[in-house]
Amino acid sequence: MKKLKFTKMVGSGNDFIVVSGEPSGNLSRLAKTLCDRKFGIGADGLLLLNKCKRADLSMRIFNADGSEAEMCGNGARCAAFFNGKAKTTLSTAAGIIHTEVSGDQVKIQLTTPKDIRLDIPLNVNGRSLKVNFINTGVPHLVVFVHGIDKVDVKYLGRVMRNHQKFSPRGTNVNFVEEKGNNFIQIRTYERGVEDETLACGTGSTAAALIFALKKNLDNLIKVKTQSGEILKVTFQKKSGEFIKVWLEGKVRIVYKGECYV
Repeated sequence: MKKLKFTKMVGSGNDFIVVSGEPSGNLSRLAKTLCDRKFGIGADGLLLLNKCKRADLSMRIFNADGSEAEMCGNGARCAAFFNGKAKTTLSTAAGIIHTEVSGDQVKIQLTTPKDIRLDIPLNVNGRSLKVNFINTGVPHLVVFVHGIDKVDVKYLGRVMRNHQKFSPRGTNVNFVEEKGNNFIQIRTYERGVEDETLACGTGSTAAALIFALKKNLDNLIKVKTQSGEILKVTFQKKSGEFIKVWLEGKVRIVYKGECYV
């Protein structure tokens, strides 16, 4: 067995195991082992950070189920904080991410959102729903609800995540309720974690942008996550598209250590 140095971090309720460098061996299996909350360290995902030519760092994100994701908003914010610089560029499978750190507040500029579709008819267990879709680095459904605290996120999220309309890779699912002017609450079922998480950065961004479209809002949306923390999403609109989309929230290091793999 080998020792592996790691840092446990959390961004607004999303927790990650951060490793500098890329361990040898099967990375999917490693992620499943390390992220296991009973027999491992426990986390929503594993972040692997390396030096690269295209940016200050490259970031690979492996979900708790071992699958590799294109991007992770709260993971990118943790990576930026881990790097210890005021500004960092991250190379991800979704593109280059720009980051800014001020104290425990970290914000990232996401890649330009794409594939925006509003009011998609979706049959869920014989019930016809209207849902919304957007890719903010990874695919997201946004479903507006009333009484968000009563929604069975784990069950409904799993059904929608695996719906044939979004096969073969599936989608993340966000349940959203309007709480006030420029303010929403969100609960997210995350693909790859296969459960509800306390926060999702790209999901919060997806929900904020769809909400902004629906309500014809500009500039800033505040998003209350299941962890209780509030993420800020700022943006500009140009020719009907979103540009300069930023996600901001708190990040902290929980602990550092070594584990045997």
